[in-house]
Amino acid sequence: MAEPAEQKQNGVASPDREPILEVRDLVKHFPLTQGIVIKRQIGSVRAVDGVSFKVYPGETLGIVGESGCGKSTVAKLLMNLERPTSGDIFYKGEDITRLSGRALKAVRRNIQMVFQDPYTSLNPRMTVGDIIGEPFDIHPEVAPKGERRKKVQDLLDVVGLNPEYINRYPHQFSGGQRQRIGIARGLALNPEVIICDEPVSALDVSVQAQVINLMDKLQDEFDLSYVFIAHDLSVVRHISDRVGVMYLGRMAELGSDAEIYDHPTHPYTQALLSAVPQPDPEGREARERILLTGDVPSPANPPSGCRFRTRCWKAQDKCAEEVPLLAIPEKFRDGTFTAHPSACHFAEERDVVHAG
Repeated sequence: MAEPAEQKQNGVASPDREPILEVRDLVKHFPLTQGIVIKRQIGSVRAVDGVSFKVYPGETLGIVGESGCGKSTVAKLLMNLERPTSGDIFYKGEDITRLSGRALKAVRRNIQMVFQDPYTSLNPRMTVGDIIGEPFDIHPEVAPKGERRKKVQDLLDVVGLNPEYINRYPHQFSGGQRQRIGIARGLALNPEVIICDEPVSALDVSVQAQVINLMDKLQDEFDLSYVFIAHDLSVVRHISDRVGVMYLGRMAELGSDAEIYDHPTHPYTQALLSAVPQPDPEGREARERILLTGDVPSPANPPSGCRFRTRCWKAQDKCAEEVPLLAIPEKFRDGTFTAHPSACHFAEERDVVHAG
């Protein structure tokens, strides 16, 4: 990545460095209402329910989980597109959770977003030049009017597109090219952090690889920090330094890419990894597939205690009574490589044979 190798140990940023982005006990509940004329609240959807993590300069934190686990809601909260019910988000030590006006505008210059669908995130009535140059209308100090065309063409070149395409419209590009335009727009204001909300999920596999390699290159070139949200475990491992696994609004496990993928300790993480397609026939035979029973509970009525307990083969009475904290399990606190936080009362290391 963009920082010297000695600043990382096994892919994890050194703890003596200050995080560029920190999330503490983030909560977002959406009200459930009933009635047409007179609406009354009958409950709430607990989309995000106490998520905490840190992102260090120059690193990529991957966030994975099933659809509906709260990943995209976290992305919107980080961008202040949604206001949290409670909890805090710190950017360089400053609480940005409740900023507005000029203060929020200043922070958003440094925290940008690449959206999931390149087909809907670009205005079809605007040219590529207008799309990429629109941030300069909001922050004119970044590029005075006389310099904007040149800067937009430079951004097109940086993301691997012909600068002469500046007057074309989004419908004249393929999906991968459109996502490159979205990345160029995200780079326009020279941000330090980019939130990537499933940026390759709508693309073909071969195009996914091209976009991921481009993002790796840009991270090195511009010293960017990424929060990379996806449901594809293979993609996340390729780009991430650390990985957080979410389940039903909470963080189940958090660690370096090697710790999560090679030595998972949470049953949910182990089940996810066992389902990753394995191209090697010998690997398929050696791997034990973990089949989960039941459906994912509703976020409007989650289980008590551990939210994964209704589908977990290790569940005991304690799991229904106590909420497991995201912490390093006691038996792993001896400084071993696998000592990473896991929100499970009965966390146990399990080597999973998976696709490399």
